[in-house]
Amino acid sequence: MNRIGKVYCRGVLAGRIQQVTDGYRFTYDSQYLASAGTRPISLVLPKQSEPVLSKVLFPFFYGLLAEGILKETQCRKLKLDENDHFGRLLKTANSDTIGDITVVEEPEA
Repeated sequence: MNRIGKVYCRGVLAGRIQQVTDGYRFTYDSQYLASAGTRPISLVLPKQSEPVLSKVLFPFFYGLLAEGILKETQCRKLKLDENDHFGRLLKTANSDTIGDITVVEEPEA
């Protein structure tokens, strides 16, 4: 399983979030890091060239997910497992998110 999401900040590619064997990895895009005026996507994900690892889906990204009846509706319509938070992120956070961050699923090679 090598699912990846491209993370955009205000429509600009900021990095990639990836599900790895022991959790998740977020890596900033090198052009985003080099661009003047770009900001971290979150206070807990500072701009840095080294990947950030987590055993659970980063709370920042989890916060982009729907809850309650909207979560149930999305999962039913998209045939998603309610407990597959990363899958829900990839399938639902590509538009209409709170704030200026979107996540677009990167097709598997």
